[in-house]
Amino acid sequence: MIPAVAGGREYPEPVVGWLSGRRWRFVAVLVLLAAFYSVSWQLARVDPGKLMTGLPKMASWAAKAWPPATDELSVLLQRTAETVAMAAIGTTVAALLALPLCVLAARNITPSLALYYPARWFLNALRGIDSFVFALLFVAAVGLGPFAGVLGIALHTWGSTAKLWAEAIENIPPGPIEAAAATGASRLKVVAFALLPDVGPSMVSVGLFWWEFNVRASTVLGVVGAGGIGQELKNSMDLLLFPRLLTIIAIILVTVTVIDHTSEWLRRRLE
Repeated sequence: MIPAVAGGREYPEPVVGWLSGRRWRFVAVLVLLAAFYSVSWQLARVDPGKLMTGLPKMASWAAKAWPPATDELSVLLQRTAETVAMAAIGTTVAALLALPLCVLAARNITPSLALYYPARWFLNALRGIDSFVFALLFVAAVGLGPFAGVLGIALHTWGSTAKLWAEAIENIPPGPIEAAAATGASRLKVVAFALLPDVGPSMVSVGLFWWEFNVRASTVLGVVGAGGIGQELKNSMDLLLFPRLLTIIAIILVTVTVIDHTSEWLRRRLE
């Protein structure tokens, strides 16, 4: 070590240990992450050997699936239409329910903080339960069919849409709202004429996103008996009807792609 010289006096350079406070924290984080993933690996029972054994089986299924079956194409298209309808009605119901609740859940315009926190907790509860779980519950309540899927989609999307809308409202500039309130306008008029013009395009964009997302989610709700193309998918898989399964997968991919592009085009028009 070369001593530092200042004013004719020698001062030894400060010794910085390799494991300083910051490095200790870094090492501790690495150890915690390694422990977390080690436990997760064991709990998830990850077995690459089983994957290597199963891949040839999947290749055999793919070979058996060609050519795709088209003898029930009209039925499958009808089921696909059910899936799109489930997503459209569920998303629309969720949006209508989310509109008043997002006002209560936005801190800058809520009438009272006594309403703000319960509204936020309620939205978190809705978001915390997936539409698949809701659909499963409603199948038991209202029976098999797409109506259970509509209800499942609506409840989960209600919470997610209202939360995103509330955050969009909280991020708008306060000027227009304060100016409208200063004129003596009622809260309803402030929301209608000062708030919605600013946040409206963002809210519509969020609604389109959830419709697009729910079309994809609806394809698997049939697994629990909630109707749509997902139910035909499950039936084909259970009966090992691979050509029919390939047709269903192709229809789902085409439908989702068309809706994705349509939703993207509409969002661009709103910008």
